[in-house]
Amino acid sequence: MDVVAACRAFVAVSGHGSFTSGAAAAGIPQPVASRRVAALEEHFGGRLFDRSSRAVRLTSFGQDMLPSARRLVDLADAMGDDAERARLRPLQVAVPEICPPRRLAALVVAARRQRIHLEIRPAGPQERARLCRTLEVGAGIVAVPEATASWRVPLGLAARTPFPAPTVFLETLRSGRARTQARRRVLIQPEDDVAHLRDPLTRAGQSAGLAPAQVAVASSLVDAAAAALGSPDLLLCSRQQAEEFALHWCPLADPRLVRGYDLAAGVRADLDQLSPILYADVARCLGAPHPGSAQSSGPGDPSADEPA
Repeated sequence: MDVVAACRAFVAVSGHGSFTSGAAAAGIPQPVASRRVAALEEHFGGRLFDRSSRAVRLTSFGQDMLPSARRLVDLADAMGDDAERARLRPLQVAVPEICPPRRLAALVVAARRQRIHLEIRPAGPQERARLCRTLEVGAGIVAVPEATASWRVPLGLAARTPFPAPTVFLETLRSGRARTQARRRVLIQPEDDVAHLRDPLTRAGQSAGLAPAQVAVASSLVDAAAAALGSPDLLLCSRQQAEEFALHWCPLADPRLVRGYDLAAGVRADLDQLSPILYADVARCLGAPHPGSAQSSGPGDPSADEPA
């Protein structure tokens, strides 16, 4: 027996003095209300109503039981309200600062369709890791090596002029190799200032004979993009970012660099809720190739970024 449903029928009938009116108020058919009250009477071993006349009156047993029934119904309603508020409580998610706002807005809309209310908190890679570690956010898209990533974004170099070859070799940037390329820098934006991306590029630059200052971390993505737009410097970025800044993009021959992202959450249920349902929407925010896409190095291709 559903005790709450039976008590709800009991309270409604007692309040209206009629099984017909009480059932209508409770939103159930009259026979259902009668069965539920009868089940409650059998369960507690006493008659709740005197049915000897046309009017339905509480028995003394019913009068004693009514306050408890009301408290149970009120508590059940309060629990329902609490559950609804809990479902609507925003889940704070730390995301990369580089995610385009319009794609983040689309992610929030897609989540709401799944009854998930996201509150987006853009942050750099180190800050996202800290926020997740200290549980200041419910979940975060954190930077991880490619091997352990759920989302992968191939990186290359972007410049204001087209590249002469389909791939870029760092050796071609050595000082003195060509006057126009003297001291040409490779700028690392803050999102890629993580050991598994910065260190391989720095070592490769040293091996290629680049000066130490030719591989540098920029203070911001805007500063790095401005340098690439206004000078021969190169920006390490995804193809999607290059297109957003109207820069020409080309993959690196060596080292092969890929941004890796994974989802971290303090509560396992949040992880299970977000990852499978919103996988493709997160991929669009990050500029990662869609699941099953034939692309391996073109996350910025418009056909991959926009829904059909």
